[in-house]
Amino acid sequence: MLKTYRYRIYPSKSQIVTLGETLELCRWVYNETLALRKTLWESKVESISLYTTNKELTLWKKDKPELKQVHSQVLQNVQVRVDLAYKAFFRRVKSGDTAGYPRFKGKGRYDSFTYPQSGFEIIDDRTIKVSKIGEIKAKIHRDFIGDIKTATIRRYPTGKWYVCFSAECDIIPEPPQNNNAIGIDLGIEKFATMADGSFIPNPRWRKQEGSNLAKAQRKMSKFTKGSDEWLKVLKVLKVVHRIYERTSNKRKDFVHKVSRNLVDNYSIVVFENLNIKDMVQNNHLAKSIIDAAWRMLIDNTKSKAEWAGSKVVLVNPAYTSQMCSRCGTIVKKD
Repeated sequence: MLKTYRYRIYPSKSQIVTLGETLELCRWVYNETLALRKTLWESKVESISLYTTNKELTLWKKDKPELKQVHSQVLQNVQVRVDLAYKAFFRRVKSGDTAGYPRFKGKGRYDSFTYPQSGFEIIDDRTIKVSKIGEIKAKIHRDFIGDIKTATIRRYPTGKWYVCFSAECDIIPEPPQNNNAIGIDLGIEKFATMADGSFIPNPRWRKQEGSNLAKAQRKMSKFTKGSDEWLKVLKVLKVVHRIYERTSNKRKDFVHKVSRNLVDNYSIVVFENLNIKDMVQNNHLAKSIIDAAWRMLIDNTKSKAEWAGSKVVLVNPAYTSQMCSRCGTIVKKD
């Protein structure tokens, strides 16, 4: 299986400029590749392969020499992303879902690039080296398991930079520590109610940061997006992004700790197989459901259970809150 390890990196001012230029060149290749495929289909009703777009990339380098400043496999990976976007589009069309045609990337809307095979190296726990950019300070705060296959450098809206290494490793599950089993009812009023009657309160992360977020957004709403006045208060926009990032980090930390506790204490964990995608269509509850991060908890528990030799079971949610566990009688709640 593939496992991703994310580390914070601290590029110098000159490296930040180079990284920004790399992202813009990748964005240019993305848009050109998308335009090529879109134009060919609209004019001749023909689709082209990823291999053909790779050959076009070689010609683009002659007309746009600055593309040579970027590692060749990084630019090829950009075209892979376009190809994957098209495959996902046709898959949605075939299944009858809302299609969502691949869109062009505006300036500043392309935030990551990937070295798919080579061009990167971890020198020590404080330094990584990437092709065309050089050695970058990093905080490798934990060891990785397996063989590293890819490296993705990402710029976050707050201005922070991270590198994500994808490592291929074999799962060697540990023997179960016990034979305990637990059923869990996920909710909004209470984040999780256990079969033994105990429960985990819902932290409501969005509500904790609600006043700070509203205050920052009010300052931004006074100006038209993209106007000179709006650009002058971009620092406020960074405050908004910082609030979102802080909320996200708190939520992830909480969910990781809950899932770790479940896997450490139970060999079988049972959740309802909730259709969260349809549940968030409820405008009154959508924000609360997303904030509760039920899917994140289920996925994290599954991932940890694979390594711990435990098991996660998803059951039909119909009547699970009303059916008596002993006799099976349906008793509706008041």
